[in-house]
Formats: sequence, structure tokens, C-alpha cells
Amino acid sequence: MKLSRQQLILLVLLTLVWGLNWPVMKLGVTGFPPLTFRAISIALGVPVLGLAMVWLKTPFFVPKSKYRELFWLAFFNMFVWQALIILAVKNLSSGRTAILGYTMPIFSALLGAWFFGARLKPRHWLGVAAAGLGVSLLLWHELTQMSGRPAWVLCALLAAAVWALGTHQLRNTTMGVPTLTLAFWMTAMTAVVLAVLGLLFEREQWKAPSAPVWGALLYNAVLVFGFAQAIWFVLARSLPPIASTLSVMLIPILGVFAGAIGLGEVLHWQDWAAVVLMVVAIASVLAPGSAERA
Repeated sequence: MKLSRQQLILLVLLTLVWGLNWPVMKLGVTGFPPLTFRAISIALGVPVLGLAMVWLKTPFFVPKSKYRELFWLAFFNMFVWQALIILAVKNLSSGRTAILGYTMPIFSALLGAWFFGARLKPRHWLGVAAAGLGVSLLLWHELTQMSGRPAWVLCALLAAAVWALGTHQLRNTTMGVPTLTLAFWMTAMTAVVLAVLGLLFEREQWKAPSAPVWGALLYNAVLVFGFAQAIWFVLARSLPPIASTLSVMLIPILGVFAGAIGLGEVLHWQDWAAVVLMVVAIASVLAPGSAERA
């Protein structure tokens, strides 16, 4: 398939917004409760997305018979991912979390083979092995450091696996409503869920956001949840997985180097090796074969 010019521009913008957001999130949750940070940023993003729908004349209506399916789409695409990945960012470097979070295509390939009838070729299994080796390097580094948090590595991997399942569900949904409508209600529900989690687990940590935290909140509200998240849902629902190859490959790399430059995060040889292995893995899973190119 061939991407249109508009789709290519959206992918480039998505890559930049999500890639640069990893150090932005790390800045936002440094000294600020992570679930509360995510809840506020999503809540601020909901009206931005709503105004975009009004401007585009997109309906807000979802049939009552589809509420259950909408809830499960939100659960697997947003509830689990947003909660777990922001906790991982709090406890790991932003670059390392980006690498782990974007193992999603690997999980997507495996889930597609196990549950959705996809067939994995030898190069796909090579990619899975490369991803496994990359994750092992990151786990090894965490285990060998006195301050290591291997549990949060597993947390990020679980978030990626659940997101992969949600993406499959989104591609296979039969809901006859616009994707932006789905994005709006999934985002709104996620804001409520994370607000409840923040109330239950972080209430004693609540305080007024500092200027850097407000900057991170607004970046996430306007660019991530008001724009990038909705664009991802549109592309994920309307195009085959290969359409997002460029974006998925570049986002964790951009996140790693943005964290190193912007936050002074030290990159160890395990991080460099994991970046290379993840690129190999994602490329082997998503790049088209000779028959697909033909």
C-alpha cells in the first residue's frame, strides 16, 4: 500500500509529539504524583479533542448497545497503558521506558499469530528473539544496579502487551461510529479512571503543580491527548499495521536521545544495544516482504 501525503504528514507529527513526550513526561512526574499527572493532562485534553470534533462536525453519539464494547476498547487501549506506563516513567529513565513501551509491535505480532489468524514468518521470529534479547539486557542492567527497579521494566512490558491487544481489537471493531468519537469517549473515560486511582493512592501527595509540571501537563493535554492520541486511533483503525512502521520505529529512538539531551540521562551500553535490537525487531515484524511490496 501507499500512504497519502496527508497520512504521511500525520505520521511525522505523531512521531515528533510522542517521541519528545517521553522526557516531557519524566519532567512532569519528577516530584509530582504520576497517576494524578496523567489524570489532569487527560482531563485537560478532553475539551481540546471535543472542540476539534465540533469544528470537524463529528457526532458525539454512541448507541447504547455499543457501550460495553466501547468500555473494553478503552480498557485495553488506554486504561491499562496510561496507568502502567506513567508509573514506569516515574521509576525508570524516560529513554528506557520508551524502548520498553514500544515493544508493542512485537506483542502485536505474537497476539496476531495466536488469536487473530496471522502467520509469522522466520524473520518475524527473528524479530521476537531480538526484542527478547534487548529486554533481557535492560532487565540485566536493572538487576545489577543497587537502585534498579526490575519490577517497573515488567510493568512497562505489560503495558505494551495490553496496548497491542487493544490495537487488534480496535482494528477489528464493528462499531459504526467515527473513530474520533471513539477517541473522545475513551479519553474521557480514562480521565475518570485515572482520577479515581489518583484519589485512592496519591491523595496524600497532592500539591500545586510547579511551572515545569504545568508545561508538561499542557504539552500532554494539547499535543498528546488533543491531537496525537486521536490520530493514532484513526490510523490504527483505518490502515494495516505497516502504515505505522516509520512512526513506531522512530518514536523510542527519539525518546532515548531526547531524554539524554534534555534531561542528561546517562546511556549505558545496554541501552545502546537495546535500541539497535528493538529497531531490528520492529523492522523484521513490520517491514513488508517481497510479496507484499509487489
